[in-house]
Amino acid sequence: MFPLRSDSIKAGLDRAPHRALLRSLGLSEKHLDMSFIAVANSYTSIVPGHVHLDKIEEEVKQGIRSSGGVPFRFDTAAVCDGLAMGHNGMKYSLPSRDLIADAVEVMVEAHQFDGIVFISNCDKVTPGMLMAAARLDVPAIFVTGGPMRSGYFRDRKVGVVSVFEALGQVKNKEITEKDLRELEKVACPGYGSCNGMFTANTMACLTEAMGMALPGCATCLAEDSRKKLFANESGRRIVELVRNNVKPSDIMTREAFENAITVDMALGGSTNTVLHLMAIAHEAGVKLDLSTFDEIGRRIPHLCDVFPGGKYDLEDLDRAGGIPALMKELQNSLHLDNMTVTGRTVRENIANAVRTSADVIRPIEKPLHPEGGIAILRGNLAPNGAVVKTTAISPRMMHHRGCARVFNSEEEFARLISNSEIRSGDVLVIRYEGPRGGPGMREMLIPTSTIFGMGMGESVALVTDGRFSGGTRGPCIGHVSPEAAMGGPIAALRDGDAVEIDIPKRTLTVELEVEEIQNRLKSLTPFKPKVRSGYLMRYTASVGPAERGALIDVS
Repeated sequence: MFPLRSDSIKAGLDRAPHRALLRSLGLSEKHLDMSFIAVANSYTSIVPGHVHLDKIEEEVKQGIRSSGGVPFRFDTAAVCDGLAMGHNGMKYSLPSRDLIADAVEVMVEAHQFDGIVFISNCDKVTPGMLMAAARLDVPAIFVTGGPMRSGYFRDRKVGVVSVFEALGQVKNKEITEKDLRELEKVACPGYGSCNGMFTANTMACLTEAMGMALPGCATCLAEDSRKKLFANESGRRIVELVRNNVKPSDIMTREAFENAITVDMALGGSTNTVLHLMAIAHEAGVKLDLSTFDEIGRRIPHLCDVFPGGKYDLEDLDRAGGIPALMKELQNSLHLDNMTVTGRTVRENIANAVRTSADVIRPIEKPLHPEGGIAILRGNLAPNGAVVKTTAISPRMMHHRGCARVFNSEEEFARLISNSEIRSGDVLVIRYEGPRGGPGMREMLIPTSTIFGMGMGESVALVTDGRFSGGTRGPCIGHVSPEAAMGGPIAALRDGDAVEIDIPKRTLTVELEVEEIQNRLKSLTPFKPKVRSGYLMRYTASVGPAERGALIDVS
């Protein structure tokens, strides 16, 4: 048994005052000799993906106690991107990731816990907690809350993204407002993260792929009784991880991140994972950049036919064998000897995995697409890179040239949609929505889903220095860097400029000479931060660029 960190608050004569405080919590002499385990929960009653996490927590604590540890619960912030979408609240979503990491660091370091069980779900919570795990390097394990069931509307599977897309169908008079109201009542039939391979579920899958969660946990539905078993076993495992001094740095290696990116490409996951994996890798001391994603994406095929680009949901993926079955299909491209929280290697974890559906998880020799689900574009419009989800794009839009229609905010763009002024062939540009310009790099699911719902997903492209939801479909290019607020070329665009998108060639360009771009940028009024108080003011002053994960820059 390795020395316990918690001895610094409970062992020795000088710690009598500390022990007195601990005894006030009901701890006995026996408890004081045990490992102290933090249960970092993100429970809240406003977020559908988190409303059940208090029940998960009870199972985790029971597992900790049964293995000889003492659990202590604390909570973090948790933003529901769906509820925050389309208004000022979305500015707080990405910034909450760093707030969560900092909150966990404060609690764990202040109270010198020996290990941590992270109970997470949803878009920025799992990444924020992974950042904290890497930063603290204290034995840790994750229990992700699981996806919700799909709803059914007129015999087809639906979810919250279906409702967002239906807004465009109403505007296009394809359905009535009565239809929309009927859809909204059935789209989300229970708790859990949204039902497709959106950011929350993608990050849960990648947490498992990295070896930081038990095999099978990511795709197990929130309402499935197995979720309690995963939670209880994770509680038991953390005590063993503490006893054996197995730390995140033993698991979250360069090879583990490459495994995660490989799985991400095969899943056709959310573009937001690019931001998050780079931020987590930074905390782990692992060098990761956009070129890593592009290199892996070019050689790993897309295998999973899952929403939003596909026809299956997370329940189907789970039934098909989940992440272990997918990783077994990818085994020749994975680092199989990496350690995981099970105490076994990746190779051992997936040895007995069985794929039960070749439709949901395709054989590697019969992929949906020959390349992975995410591509990195560069060019004179995005010198430092831009990100696109290729698996959600029609083949006819893999190359597109059109005239720019430029908007300086999402709100300005929303007015265009309401006036139905979109023209076939347009390249719609939304700028000053990056990490600093937004601030907070807002997701823009309402614009993208409305366009798709209006039937223009194969005729209009959208380019932004902000982000897109994992639920976005169509030719939507985000994370354009440098962002407009930092003087990037996207700030020089004007209505009518010819923009060319060539995804196979990985380019994003505007047909302007270098000198013209530079002259236009020089003539611009210097950017002034949009927020002058509170957390977002501090975030704006310190956030770094998207191509480095939109990290808080402390250099």
